Amino acid sequence: MADEKEDRASPFANRLRKVAAHRMRWAKRQGLTAFRLYDSDIPEYRYTVDWYAGRIHLVEYAQRRSSATHPKQTQREEVLQAIEQVLGVPPAHVYVKEKAPKIWGKQQYEKLGERGERVIVEEAGLQFLVNLSDYLDTGLFLDHRNTRIRVGREARGKRFLNLFCYTGAFTVHAAAGGAVATTSVDLSNTYLAWLEENLRLNGLAGPQHEIVRSDVTRWLSQVRGRTWDLAVLDPPSFSASKKMERTFDVQRDHVELIDATMHLLSREGVLYFSTNYTGFQLDEGSLGGLRFEELTPGSIPEDIRNKKIHRCWRVTRRAVTARPPAS
Repeated sequence: MADEKEDRASPFANRLRKVAAHRMRWAKRQGLTAFRLYDSDIPEYRYTVDWYAGRIHLVEYAQRRSSATHPKQTQREEVLQAIEQVLGVPPAHVYVKEKAPKIWGKQQYEKLGERGERVIVEEAGLQFLVNLSDYLDTGLFLDHRNTRIRVGREARGKRFLNLFCYTGAFTVHAAAGGAVATTSVDLSNTYLAWLEENLRLNGLAGPQHEIVRSDVTRWLSQVRGRTWDLAVLDPPSFSASKKMERTFDVQRDHVELIDATMHLLSREGVLYFSTNYTGFQLDEGSLGGLRFEELTPGSIPEDIRNKKIHRCWRVTRRAVTARPPAS
């Protein structure tokens, strides 16, 4: 009888039902209440369906081709109906966003609203505030979960630096992991206030966790006489904020950015560098003396089907080989 019911349901509903049963059990074992259920698994249904503590964040992507027999609005209604029937989530708890392609170097994603609907989610024993209503992103990038957990495990006794820190999830993991001090830098007052809330939510707030509002590239050129042991550098692909001295382009600027960050790290310091720019090409040749260990696709969690969502490297200094004594 169940098989007959599935056969009558839409392909999207059938796929969601099969994935959700496994993913819910998996997430419970992992201690997660924020994770991805569906990631454009069926090419004709270009959506991501993310679970946030009983609420759904649904992002619709531009279709590769239109269909007169399956118009966009009809498909969206089908998807929303499947979410309600399969997951038992009422429409009031489904947050729908559209992600249309932007013109590189000219357009950015803007704030969508002021509803301020926030939810607390859990990740590896820690809690984070997410905003499901007002931005295309929620405040917690699910694809960086593995690296956050890795940073937390490496942070004990270290001084941690988080550049382009966003809402500070990496900082929270480092602080919970035993970092003796953290420094988080971002240009957005909104995100820095969010970081402070995330620290307080986990009982981690304190003067040892420095929060700096600044253009990262400017800050890197000005900081002197300080070192850190562990750092995360996860810049935007492109930014043209009026608060910045110039535009930022990760392809154009990554060599200067990585080099400046490594100069702030101790001799055995470790940098995690990541980018979501799909066309990114690392200019390793211009960064002599550094060792790049690419972690992708292993850095991408099991629930993220898109294995090109980011690239991530662990960056260290190359060991200096001593010259043999002269004979």
